[in-house]
Amino acid sequence: MKEVTAIIRMNKMTATKEALDALGFPAMTATKVQGRGKQRGFLNDISIKVDLAVMQDERAKEARWLPKRMVYLVVHDDEVREVVDTIIKVNQTGNFGDGKIFVTSIEDAAQVRTKHRGRAALR
Repeated sequence: MKEVTAIIRMNKMTATKEALDALGFPAMTATKVQGRGKQRGFLNDISIKVDLAVMQDERAKEARWLPKRMVYLVVHDDEVREVVDTIIKVNQTGNFGDGKIFVTSIEDAAQVRTKHRGRAALR
């Protein structure tokens, strides 16, 4: 089993949820998060030449956190590629801030209501 964790834009949550549901992955958890990537929270790049030291000092004052959604779902090993590819397809705009996806191993899962374990706990 694998956990797929995706950090995506807020406005892509509904489309992501609908696409995963259509594939047969209705179970997921989503949380509101804030973060920043390599651009340190900037939405637009500066297009004029400036002294790098001055620009870095100014950016340090203006850096901010951007609202995102973090989506978690646990899937069977053979379903990871399909889930990741779907999340990319729905969320890729080609711009900075499209998000990141992380895949981690899960040792076990248990469904509280039924006491199912392992693969059976996922469905």
